[in-house]
Amino acid sequence: MRRRYAKVSIIGAGNVGATCAFRIAEKGYADVVLIDIVEGLPQGKGLDMLEATPIIGSDARIIGSNRYEETANSDIVVITSGVARKPGMSRDDLVLTNKKIVQEVVAQVVQYSPDCIIIMVTNPLDAMTQLALHLSKFPRSRVFGQSGILDSARFRTFIAQELDVSVEDVFTCVLGGHGDTMVPLTRLCTVGGVPISELLPKEKIDSLVERTVKGGGEIVALLKTGSAFYAPGVATAQMVDAIILDRKKILPCAVRLDGEYGISGVVVGVPVKLGKNGIEQIIELKLTPEESASLRRSAAAVQELLKVMQI
Repeated sequence: MRRRYAKVSIIGAGNVGATCAFRIAEKGYADVVLIDIVEGLPQGKGLDMLEATPIIGSDARIIGSNRYEETANSDIVVITSGVARKPGMSRDDLVLTNKKIVQEVVAQVVQYSPDCIIIMVTNPLDAMTQLALHLSKFPRSRVFGQSGILDSARFRTFIAQELDVSVEDVFTCVLGGHGDTMVPLTRLCTVGGVPISELLPKEKIDSLVERTVKGGGEIVALLKTGSAFYAPGVATAQMVDAIILDRKKILPCAVRLDGEYGISGVVVGVPVKLGKNGIEQIIELKLTPEESASLRRSAAAVQELLKVMQI
């Protein structure tokens, strides 16, 4: 008898959703349902992935569908649906268009999987996470967003390139909103346990921070007709991995704060412990006054978007 696999549904069969779906399928611990409104798109991508499973050695089942009924009783639902950024477009420009999309998606998710965990990927990430939390009425432990993992990975990449070291030896810490107001904590960033301030001059660190903050825009400018998807897709899959396997992994995620860091009622990125119950603990770092002020500014920027969405 086939053992019970976890069930992960991914809403949006674009590049991010498909990358995430295939990464999860590779792991072999979850069946994957890929949903999209475009006829044939999720079915075609799902079948292509399924035909790859004999090669990668996974018995995961993968289906594509245009019907939310297929997502019923999902353990995790990843929402990537939305309009991608175009050159010159900020994440903030997306808010009202993607608000309508997320409203429709969350209603279906709650109807068919009332006990699921929702991972938001749609931009502007922090605002869309807050919207999903508001609409679903789920506890904050079950609705959160992917942001800091991607931002930290970009920062790690740039530091590793600069120092010509393995990315595995680089640790970075990025808080705040997913966008121009993110807060990289450079004093906590290390390479092999050595603070980067001892390895790089301040001017170089500042330039790497600037590149990290504008990392998504850099890729949008290069692609011209799309946005990043490999790194966002695998970052989201890492969150799914931590939940399904109950890894208790400490990862930066976008979550509503209720007094932590002196902020209440707003979604921003902070380190959390991810396990089978979703967010099981919010990790509070001791920040300097300057870092705290930067995080509050980031939260204020999210609050402005909430006013635009009238939630």
